[in-house]
Amino acid sequence: MIKVITYGTFDLLHYGHVRLLQRARALGDHLIVGVTADAFDKARGKINVHQSLMERIEAVRALGIADEIIVEEYEGQKIDDIRRYHIDIFTVGSDWEGTFDYLKEYCQVVYLPRTEGVSSSEIRSEEGHLRLGLAGSSSFMNKVAKEAGFVNGLEVAGLYAPDDRYLSEAVKELPYVADSYEALLEKVDAVYIKAQPEEHFEMVKKAIEAGKHVLCESPSALSEEGYQLLLKEAEECQVVFEEGLKTAYATAYSRLRLLIKTGIIGQVVSIDATCTSLNEDPNDMKGRWDPFFEWGPTAMLPVFQIMGTEYQEKHVYTHFADAQKKHDDFSRIDLIYKNSVASLKVASGVKSEGELIVSGTKGYIYVPAPWWNTDYFEVRYEDPKNNKRYFYQLDGEGIRYELVCFLQNVRKWSQQRYIEPEVSRAICREAGEFLKRKGIREI
Repeated sequence: MIKVITYGTFDLLHYGHVRLLQRARALGDHLIVGVTADAFDKARGKINVHQSLMERIEAVRALGIADEIIVEEYEGQKIDDIRRYHIDIFTVGSDWEGTFDYLKEYCQVVYLPRTEGVSSSEIRSEEGHLRLGLAGSSSFMNKVAKEAGFVNGLEVAGLYAPDDRYLSEAVKELPYVADSYEALLEKVDAVYIKAQPEEHFEMVKKAIEAGKHVLCESPSALSEEGYQLLLKEAEECQVVFEEGLKTAYATAYSRLRLLIKTGIIGQVVSIDATCTSLNEDPNDMKGRWDPFFEWGPTAMLPVFQIMGTEYQEKHVYTHFADAQKKHDDFSRIDLIYKNSVASLKVASGVKSEGELIVSGTKGYIYVPAPWWNTDYFEVRYEDPKNNKRYFYQLDGEGIRYELVCFLQNVRKWSQQRYIEPEVSRAICREAGEFLKRKGIREI
């Protein structure tokens, strides 16, 4: 018996996939098809995959061509599989010519001619580009513009920036630079907003009323009522409105949350989240916000997603950089729940270890600095022999994953939310209360 193996994402299964699998099957007596897992696709740069792993597996299975279907999950698995299944022939499309010659040590390698004129990338592109406008003067827009370039079907088409000192030349030279926010809205299908927090509500509202989809950096409003109103208007105008918080889209962070739900560390009793960045020149903010707004939503994210949004007590201790108390440079927020506590530290004038620790009755999860950009975390126990380490690819600090989710929600008119509305409402509430200096103890 001649055993053949091939691999692929098989997203949006099309005639080209079918022809490749048929020709692979004709090479031998038994065909094994490896379908790549979502996390491994991300590691290979395929982040705009439309279908889930199970949908892709079922689509391949339904063809009736494969004798076996396996899941490809890690680098180097091809060698392991060739040995494990006693493979005679490895085959893949000719667009990978030469890439897998290293496998010739283990079996015969055959590159099959690709079916011309069709590919999953082309099918995704045919769905139409979403023209995205950038609204705001933050240097963060440089990252958004760069990461958008990795997302099939997303085109950064315009910019509105009242102050462009902190923007890169590439962003300044976008196809359309608007003199006003309203002018930008006329030229795009959607906007990514990062202006000043107190400007967000009106900017989001205008975009929604203009029929534009919105991805707004958190907080999108400065009250629960404001956020709820934006949600309602987005639904009535049939546009997608999402809160931007890149950490929520990182694979490691998502897996961390799922593990906690399984009870792997028991009941969560304490969370410590620290987010700091030390500016050499306090007067040069590079378009950034004061730390409570720059870092607060990120630090609150795991607390509100794991412990919930309704705490019993809140204590805020803030150090201000100026006598007028207009600008904070350090805050510590302690949240007391019925059976747990959380401590958050956010700063731009004080430096600390930017780690996340989630403590439970059986063990704890440790995420090293900078935890908000992590691709790695550990589950630790009393007996170190039981500790486990988890690694997940992170590209573009999670921004490109955020953009992919936004694009897919627009195309499918769905709301696959990585940040629950109740969490966004709570973040908006906390931001509004801080802006009013409500309940703050100065240190």
